[in-house]
Formats: sequence, structure tokens, C-alpha cells
Amino acid sequence: MNKKLKRGIQLTLPLLMAVGIFYFLYKDVEKETILSALRETNLFWLGASLFVGIIGYALRAWRWKLLISTKEAFSVNTVTVFWALMLGYLINLLVPRAGELARCGAVNRVYPIPTGKLIGTVVMERTIDLALMLLMVTLAFLLQGTVFLEIFGMLVSVPALSQFIQSYFALGMVVLGGLALALYLSYIKFKNHRLVGKIRQFLRQFVSGIETVYQMKNQWGFWIASLLIWLIYFLMMYWIALAMPATSSLSMGSVLMVLVMGSLGMVAPVQGGIGTFHAMVAFILLFYGISEEQGKIFAMVVHASQMLTILILGGIGMLYFLPKKKATLTLKETFISKKIIK
Repeated sequence: MNKKLKRGIQLTLPLLMAVGIFYFLYKDVEKETILSALRETNLFWLGASLFVGIIGYALRAWRWKLLISTKEAFSVNTVTVFWALMLGYLINLLVPRAGELARCGAVNRVYPIPTGKLIGTVVMERTIDLALMLLMVTLAFLLQGTVFLEIFGMLVSVPALSQFIQSYFALGMVVLGGLALALYLSYIKFKNHRLVGKIRQFLRQFVSGIETVYQMKNQWGFWIASLLIWLIYFLMMYWIALAMPATSSLSMGSVLMVLVMGSLGMVAPVQGGIGTFHAMVAFILLFYGISEEQGKIFAMVVHASQMLTILILGGIGMLYFLPKKKATLTLKETFISKKIIK
């Protein structure tokens, strides 16, 4: 298959899926109902949600800067990292997951930090976010256990899941073992090849990026920022819930459950969680007495506020990096940097 055609399919297929899901969800929602809900929305709480969301992005940038500046001989500007982060979010709206590489490339354009290390820091950052999301799921289960179990029972058949694991566990282990053996034998055969050497160099940089979470100086700042980021996610959704009459009576525990389900929708491999986020949020709100129509409108407002912020700040980020050229180290900085790496 032609590379351009393949790339085009990879770009358009997720977008078509997202648009299809979105259309299916909202085709029966009356335009006047949406406009009426928007007119009744409290702009103060909506503005507060947007404002705290920007603070959350700034915290993310500062946290990432702590990782990427570890063991570097030069200082890294938080402002530069912030615009790289927003550019990455913008790219994610076009190509799912490509934004992670884009923000690494943007930082690499300004600072002589190995791409492998940058990608390693992103992987570590995402791993920590996943762990905190699981913590949020646990907290939601403790606060909303009845609803949680009811949803789980609807979506998953425990006997069928148990039977599947029993039937295919041994086969899965054999397949994984075979893949591991094949990779090892391939490495032994081609370990002196130039391409393998480049891969090994990249992996060393990648591991150095992951190790930054243990080596950085400001450990307390990093972990406090990580917790605050998820608190801000909660406040963004809770304040929009307060802003809209249909959801203003939701408890904090209910909103936490909605946040968890919405986060799962954002993980789907479609641009910006379009459609999947809306479906998950509208679905969970039914359990709290919010009509399907009002749930969809609430999801639309939450998602649109985030996308608008990303489009504006991501666009500024793109303009920020257009005139940038990769920085060069002074002779002294180069010597110190090499010494640190060794």
C-alpha cells in the first residue's frame, strides 16, 4: 500500500469514527434545547473552570520541566515547555497520540536534549498519570460503590471473563514467551548491525528519561503537582456542573464518578476523545437522574471548553516555535553535560 495512502487512512479513520459517534449521539438533540441550556449556564463558574484548567496545563508544564531538566548542564524555561505541551495537545486533535512526539520535538528544537530522553520522560509522566487515575477509580469506588458495581455488572460478565482467562492464559504465556525468545535471538544475530546500535543508543536515552523521576531534586514539588493536576481536573468538571441547572445538584462523589468515566472515554484512540468522552459522560449521568439529553449537553460543554482552550493555546504554541532554532551549548556546558552523562 502506498505510504501516503496508508498515512491518510490512519489520519482519517479515527476522525471518521469520532464524527460518526458524535453524530449518532447528538442527531436527536434539538438545537433549541442546546441553546436554551447554554443561555442558562452560569458564566462565572464556566469561566472559573476555564481559568483553573489553564493553571492545570501550567502545572503539567512545570512538572515535565522538572523531569527533562534533570542532570542537564543548562536551565530549561518553563514557558518554552508550556508552549510545547500545548502544541502537543493541539497535534493530538489531528493525530491521536502524535502530540507526545510533537511536544518532544518542539523541546528538542530549542534545547539539545536527546529525543530518547524526552520520550522517556513522557512515558514516565503518562505512567504516573495512569497510576493516579487508578487511584481516582478506587476513590470513586469507595464513594460510589453501588453505582460502580451496577455499571460493572452491566458491562462485564464475570463468569464469561473468568472462563476466558482460564481458557487462554496458558496460550498467552506461550505466545509472549515465543516473542521474547524471537527478539532475543534476533538481537544476538544482528547486535553488531549499525541499526541495532542506533536502537540501543535510543533505548539508553529512553531509560535515562525514565530514571529522571528518581534523580530529580524537587521530588516533593513533582508529586504535589501530580496530585494537584488531578484535583484541577475534578474542579474543572465540578464547576461546570455547578454552572448548569440540570447538573447543579450533583454531589462531589457523583462528579468524581463522571470524571472517571470521562477519563476512560478520553483514552479511546480517536481525536481528542470526540464522541467517546460524550458517550461515557452521558451514560454515567443517567445513573444520577440526569436525562440523556441533558447529559449529552453537559458533556458537550465540558469537552468544548477544553478543546477551545487547546485550540487557542496550541495555536499560540505553534507560532511560538516557528522562529525557534535549536540552542547550542557553550564549551563549558558541553563539558559539564558529558561529565554528568558519564
